[in-house]
This record gives sequence, structure tokens and C-alpha cells, in this order.
Amino acid sequence: MVVLNKTQIAARPRKSNPARAEAHCACGAVVIEIAAPAQWAWHDHSSATRRAHAAAYATYVGTWKSRFRFVRGEERLTRYEEPESGAVRRFCARCGTPMLYERKRAPNTVNIPRALFSSGVGREPRYHVAIDELRDWAYLGEKLKPLNGFPGVVWNGGRKKRE
Repeated sequence: MVVLNKTQIAARPRKSNPARAEAHCACGAVVIEIAAPAQWAWHDHSSATRRAHAAAYATYVGTWKSRFRFVRGEERLTRYEEPESGAVRRFCARCGTPMLYERKRAPNTVNIPRALFSSGVGREPRYHVAIDELRDWAYLGEKLKPLNGFPGVVWNGGRKKRE
């Protein structure tokens, strides 16, 4: 049997924990953490997601539940189950921030809005889900210019001139 002294134990290389990425709701009551890199990332244009986020689309990162944990506030979440798909969306009951999206067909995974992370997650969104539901009013990268008298505001120049 080999016995190590304190110096030898301290000098042994330790297995490093995987990098972590932390996300939180607007009020800070709910904080979650995933092991980075996330497994996948995508933009979701579906009507259910547009309504849940009140936005043109939401960007999600997904991970295995085994690589996800609550730092605090799990008891502060409320849930909504979509009747048609059985998908579950969980929100902070205090501030209303959408926190988690779980699909019935993928019970071992959890999806988190990308905007909730203050750091990188090791995965860039490269996919668009429900692109056929893209709204005609969504910003698609058209050229913008500053709006005079309104710092930080840009616009597309207004209506195009009629010929």
C-alpha cells in the first residue's frame, strides 16, 4: 500500500471540472448553470416560442440534464405545459423571465434561452427551427443608419420611394 504525505497529495494533478456557464432571470431569484460547451444552439421561430418570449424568435442553448443544475431558486419557477405538444416551459414566478424549455420527446435534455447567459456557452447557434414561421416584420440584417437626435437608435431609412 502506498501512503502519500500532504505535499505529495497537493502536488498530484487534479481532474479539472468542466467549464461552467451561468444564467439567471431578470430579478436574479433563479440561477442555473450548465457544463460548457452546451450541446447545441439554435434560433426558434415557432409561434409557441414567439408568444412565450414576446419576440420575433428566441435563441436557445440545449444541454443534457446531467450537465445542468440549479444554483438557486428552483422553487421560484412556475410551469406551463403546451396542450398540443406537451412541451413544458418554466418561468420565474417573480419576474416572468422564461427560463427552461423541455420537450416531451427529449426527456433527458433541457433548453435555456441564450440571452440569460452572461458569458459564452461554447456553442454558436447555427440552426433555425420553424423557419417557415418566420415573420415578415423580423429584422433580417438590412442596412441601418443612425436616427438623428436619438443616440443608440438606428433605422432602415423608412419607406422606399415609389417609382
